Parts: sequence; C-alpha cells; structure tokens
Amino acid sequence: MSFTPPPAFTTRPTLEGTFGMAASTHATATAVAQSVLERGGNAFDAVVAGGFVLHVVEPHLNGPGGDLVGIFQRGDADAGAPTVLMGQGPAPAGASIPHLRGEGLDLVPGAGGLAAAVPGAVDAWLLLLRDHGTWEVGDVLAYAIGYARDGHPLLAAVSATIERVSGLFRDAWPSSAELWMPEGVVPAAGDLVRNPAYARVLEGLVAAGSAAPDRRARIDAARREWKTGLVAQAASAFLATPHRHSSGTDHAGVVTPADFAGFDAGYEPAVSARFRGHTVAKAGPWTQGPALLEALRILDGFDDDALDPATAHGAHTIVEALKLALADRDAYFGDDGDDGLVAALLSEDYIASRRRQIGDCASHEWRPGTLPGRHPFRPPLRTDTGETAAVAGAGEPTVARSGQTRGDTCHIDVVDRWGNIVAVTPSGGWLQSSPTVPELGFCLGTRLQMTWLDEQSPSALRPGRRPRTTLTPTLVLRDGAAVMACGTPGGDQQEQWQLPMLVRMLAGGYSAQQAIDAPTLHTTALIDSFWPRTWTPAGVIAEDRLEDDVLAGLAERGHDVTRSGPWALGRLSGVGIDRSRGVLWAAANPRGMQGYAAGR
Repeated sequence: MSFTPPPAFTTRPTLEGTFGMAASTHATATAVAQSVLERGGNAFDAVVAGGFVLHVVEPHLNGPGGDLVGIFQRGDADAGAPTVLMGQGPAPAGASIPHLRGEGLDLVPGAGGLAAAVPGAVDAWLLLLRDHGTWEVGDVLAYAIGYARDGHPLLAAVSATIERVSGLFRDAWPSSAELWMPEGVVPAAGDLVRNPAYARVLEGLVAAGSAAPDRRARIDAARREWKTGLVAQAASAFLATPHRHSSGTDHAGVVTPADFAGFDAGYEPAVSARFRGHTVAKAGPWTQGPALLEALRILDGFDDDALDPATAHGAHTIVEALKLALADRDAYFGDDGDDGLVAALLSEDYIASRRRQIGDCASHEWRPGTLPGRHPFRPPLRTDTGETAAVAGAGEPTVARSGQTRGDTCHIDVVDRWGNIVAVTPSGGWLQSSPTVPELGFCLGTRLQMTWLDEQSPSALRPGRRPRTTLTPTLVLRDGAAVMACGTPGGDQQEQWQLPMLVRMLAGGYSAQQAIDAPTLHTTALIDSFWPRTWTPAGVIAEDRLEDDVLAGLAERGHDVTRSGPWALGRLSGVGIDRSRGVLWAAANPRGMQGYAAGR
C-alpha cells in the first residue's frame, strides 16, 4: 500500500524564488519581514521586525511581556550546527512553592500576575538582532512603532477574545478595559486600534542608545533600558497590587525589578534525531521539543503505510506514538540540568521498547517509560470538566471568561538569499494573561502555569528556573545543511500538528503547502500544560475532512474521537531551501484566515 497521494488542489501555492521568503501567522508580519528583505536586510533583521509587529497585530496570541523559542542556522560557509535562541525567562525569586501554597493555591493560576515568569521575548529578539542581524534597532522597530501609534485593523479573533473576557476586564481589570474596550465597548473586527503606550515603550528603547558609539552598543543600550528602566519598574510596581486570578481569588505578583535585570536571553545547542534520511533539530527538554524527536524515532521503525495520517492505521500509529512521547514529556522534562535525558530517550533500545508498546487498540493509560536511574514524575490525572473542555483543542478564541488561555501563540519563519534560515515561536503576554500595565500598554504572561507545586516534578516551580514551555519551532537538515524551518501555535498541539506535516513531507513526498493543507488530528490523552492541567484518556480531535472510514476506524480501535470541523486544527507555516535546485520556498496556513507567506 502506498502513501495517500496529496490532492491536486492547494489553498495557495508553495511559493518559490531565489531572493527571500517569509511566512507567519499574520499577513502583516509576513509583509514586514519581506519588506526588510527587499530593503537589503537579512533573515535575522526580517524575523525581528516581523516579531515585534506580531506583538501589535496578534496581541491575544503573544506580547512583549511574553517569551519565545527560536532555532536557526546561518548561511555562512562556517554555519555550524543549528542554534537555539532561548527567550524563556525563569520564575522570579519570589515565586516559590511555599509562597503559592501559602496563598491557598494547589496549582499555578492560568491568568494573573502571580503566574508571570520574567519576560524573555524582547531581550531575545534584540539579542538575535545584535549578533546576527545587520540593521539598526530603530529601523527594525519602526514598523511596530508605526502600527502601535497609527493603528492597524483588528482581527476578528482578537475582538472575540476581548468579548469573551470583557466581564473580567470590567469587573476586575480596569486597566485592561481602558486599553481594549474604549468607552466600555469591545472593538469590532476591522476597527483601527492603536496602542500609543507600547509605541512609547519602543521609542524609549531606541532613544536609550542614541548616544552609543556603534550598532552593537545601541542594541545593548535598548536591552539595558528594557531590563532596568520603565518596563521593569512599572510592571513590578503595578502587579504588586493584589488582583483577580483565574482561581477566582486575588493575589499580588512577585516579579521585581531585580528579576528583570537578572535575566539574559541566550543561545543553546539544538538536540536532534534522524527520520527518513533527514535530521530534525529542536530545543532541549526545557521545551517539549524532544517529544517530537522521540515520536519521529518511534515512527521511523514502521513502513510508510503505517504512517499515513489519511488512513485509520496510520492515524492510529501516529496518535499512539505521540501519547507515549508526551507521557515521557510530562514525566521527565524540565529545566533541571539533566544533560543525559535526551540521549536516554532517543537510545535505540529505549525507542524499540516504546515502539513495541503500540498495539492494535488505543491505550487508555498514561504510560511514561522507564529510564535507567530516573523515576518518572506522576502528576494528578484530572479529567476535563465544564468550561475547561469548552476551550480545549481547536480554533480561536481558546480562552475562558476567567482569562484562562490554552495554546494561543504565533509563529514566523524567514529564509534569505544568503542561506540564513530561522523559525521563531513567540507567545505569552496575551492581552488576557494579566491586567494591562497602564504605562506600558501590555501585560505580563503566565508561563509559570506550566510548573507544578510539587518538588518531585522535573518542572516544579523553583525560583530562577525556567518553566517547561510548549514553544517548539523546528529545523530540518539534510547532510548537515538546513532545508526547512517550520512551526505552529497550539500549546500542547504544537508538536502534534508538526508531526503529520513532517511525516507527509519526509515520508510521503508532499510539498510543504500540500502537507499544511492536509487534514490533521491530535490527541488530548496528555497532561495539559495549561491550568487547570487536565487529562482526557484516549481523546482524539480530528478535522472532519479526514474520511469517515478513517474516523470510524479510529473509533473501532478504541479512540474517543471528536470532530473539530473541516479547517480547525493547526496554524503551520514554513520556509525552506531546495538545495538541489538552488530555490527557496515558503508555505502558510489557510486556517484562521490570517496566516500568509510572501517572497520571490
């Protein structure tokens, strides 16, 4: 049996050219990135300019008070191995298990300033610009400053998110209501919205370096202003006042100016695994990245016809491999300095043992593996109830009235004519995360909700440690040279939506656009990374463009299948280099009607 061929029709072309390509979750960010390329900037200049614009145009999916993970390879002759851009801030010094337990909490809340990690995105963007870009910081930030000051048309999804949390804003977060609901009215889709406070913040970063002697010093001055100036002071002071959290109780934030000043974004080596003759590179186990690598290694031992997501057999195999890998994620991953974990997870013997656990029927158990010398953490298995279930899984807005958010994120990819290629997944600091800081025009994120108030967990809440994030862009290499950068929003679904795309491309021969357009699915049989940390045994959510016999076949195998609608799952995008032809390409997601690719 051969892999199901892709349909002749795609929602848009896979773009091809030789000059440069960009793709992202918002057409304006893509256009900005391509504009930078057209004006002589490289991929790093372009991705940073587009990234700051994403703060403005997708504020329900990311913000300056959030975080990011990137992965890139330079196009130089001495490019070397893939590099991870680390923009995940740690828990503040005052964020400890005893403190939150003393506040009467058994989980870190999903909304409110007590769940704020130290913001990492802005420092990471500026670090990448300093070390690998060529443009001045003022030129790169000019796009975002313009959209924040002069306005941009509001997305329908942003309007829907504000509407959903409008009661919270009116009743408990008046500073958020003032920014996002002028005169008490939720702005409609297409309304021109402005954020002058954030424009002033960015202008302040540029001004901080005006007297510096060179480009590098000007960018460092902007980074220093971010970490020690208005942002650090205003955010810390504002969140120190008790305010409503998703728990329904009021708490004060604990982040301080010293926490801001103590964080530096940085670079790390990628971890990788082989699949069908390619090397797939990810960030380490402080993200969920190695779970994708484990799933790919499990699947690499099956024939192609067992991997086809358009068949019941292939979909079952993929879902079961994901369940095993994600159970290992929840049992073992965290910022605990365990350098040998990834090697142990990807060892031939361990992968073979996990592969043998995939049977003909769906597992209804949470099954982490047994690694020598390590004891798996076993979190509580809370089942979905009430509004938690209503916001899980598919589509936007995935936000509850309490401000609880599950999986809202952005993504951007850029490749240039010099062979530089980069994928970045920014998130956090959603407009519904915590109350807006009036002087800043944005709020801080809630990434600490991914930590546990249990010292036995590898992702326990510990001051100075990073929460285990869901952000997870991907780089694919052939013979040591990058051929694709990709990623998607989606929280716990990020690896799950990337996996069928990669399988279809690397095993099935699909183009990127064919693989993005193809109907997909994911499992909910995992420990949710977002508050209130639920688990749905044997749950599968599938786009109903998958054939009825596929969905029926999954149900017959014991999966609890929920149809999500025809175009509901995933916001994948990607760029790449076809080195055999010397051609660049880009592809973007039609779902949500806001992602786009551009290039020539």
